[in-house]
Amino acid sequence: MTVDIANWQPCERPGRAILRGSYAVVAPLVFSTHGEDLFAAICGEAADEIWTYLPGGPYGNPVELEAMLTLAQNQHGWETMVIRCAETAEVLGMASYMRNREEHGSTEVGCVTFSKKLQRSRIATEAMYLMAQHVFDDLGYRRYEWKCNDLNAASKQAAIRFGFLYEGLFRNDMIRDGQSRDTAWYAMIDSDWPAVKRAFEIWLSPDNFDEEGLQRRKLADIRDE
Repeated sequence: MTVDIANWQPCERPGRAILRGSYAVVAPLVFSTHGEDLFAAICGEAADEIWTYLPGGPYGNPVELEAMLTLAQNQHGWETMVIRCAETAEVLGMASYMRNREEHGSTEVGCVTFSKKLQRSRIATEAMYLMAQHVFDDLGYRRYEWKCNDLNAASKQAAIRFGFLYEGLFRNDMIRDGQSRDTAWYAMIDSDWPAVKRAFEIWLSPDNFDEEGLQRRKLADIRDE
């Protein structure tokens, strides 16, 4: 349902609450608490490829990673969240609320960084569900964005899978690592969310997985139906 803007008031800033699900817990990053585990999950030689399209990186030690995230928060307003396994509390990745425009009810999920263990898991999918649910249901946002390098096929595929709609290509959008970047824009809005939410919930249901933990129905297929 579209939010009535006749008496519109700015939304609260996202990224301040702990979001708990059946498989995932998404919590505000406290580097003194999470930093070492986060670095171990998403950095190191075995994880270098994760950083191909992400800001900076790969990072050689936790101090470098903290410096990047602190700068992003101070200069660009990022609210970085750590993604943990609900059962074991293991830190598996991160994602940030960014381009926060509370006065317009618009925010973006970005710098989505999944460790190899987190990729293609129920924890990862539920984490994205929890972050979207917080934006729309708890805070009343009107728009939720996803952007990526147009060369990043995996990120574009993930955006579509999670229910974001393609909105266009910003050509020559920025220069990153000495190269010109075209940026693909995706978003979902408040009127999209009920159907996207329902598909997430059906997919995340234990009934959607067989005895070996394999999905019975794909998320995109559920949403299309």
